[in-house]
Amino acid sequence: MWSEFKAFAVKGNVLDLAIAVVVGGAFGNIVTSLVDNIIMPLIGILLDGIDFSNLMYKIGNAEVTYGIFIQTVIDFAIISFSIFLSVKLLMKIQPKEDPVDKKPCKKDSKEDLLIEIRDILKNQNKNNK
Repeated sequence: MWSEFKAFAVKGNVLDLAIAVVVGGAFGNIVTSLVDNIIMPLIGILLDGIDFSNLMYKIGNAEVTYGIFIQTVIDFAIISFSIFLSVKLLMKIQPKEDPVDKKPCKKDSKEDLLIEIRDILKNQNKNNK
């Protein structure tokens, strides 16, 4: 059982996933810092310092803090857009694959026969209609 676990744990996919989680967490901290420390203060200036987190509605003893929800939605939109722009930038930086390097798939004789049978059946169905 230990050897099976060890083989599973060091597979490329598991290691790639672990690295992605760690890098994703670090990237999340960077984006959160960008939103909290740079973007939101600028938006606050544009909106004359409106702080949504203080908005609430009282119903008896209960407080519905809809301002925090509005702030969370704004944060989500900004974070999503920031990640979109980052991924778009990374895709431009990433080297493109050369289409010449890819070899075309070679069909075997069985595949050719199946394609021929499919075409014959299609023609028969068209003629029967």
